[in-house]
Amino acid sequence: MSNVAAAAVVQGCRLLEPSDVMEIQQGDQVNLYSDAGTFQVIGVDGEHDRCWVRRWPMEPKLGSPVFEVSLHQISAVGL
Repeated sequence: MSNVAAAAVVQGCRLLEPSDVMEIQQGDQVNLYSDAGTFQVIGVDGEHDRCWVRRWPMEPKLGSPVFEVSLHQISAVGL
């Protein structure tokens, strides 16, 4: 089972429209559309369009809880 997932396949690149292609792997940093923070990808389930993330950097002493989100709710850091 691969840890790589792609949201969609789009040929070419349009400057005015964001790309629908996003490959994520365990350890990648992403943003959520619903939160301005940065999150680390813990696991990916490409068959069900889900991934597990935690806030990054981790909270000192307490750690950061892991939670599940749809691949459609994340974007690359900075987008």
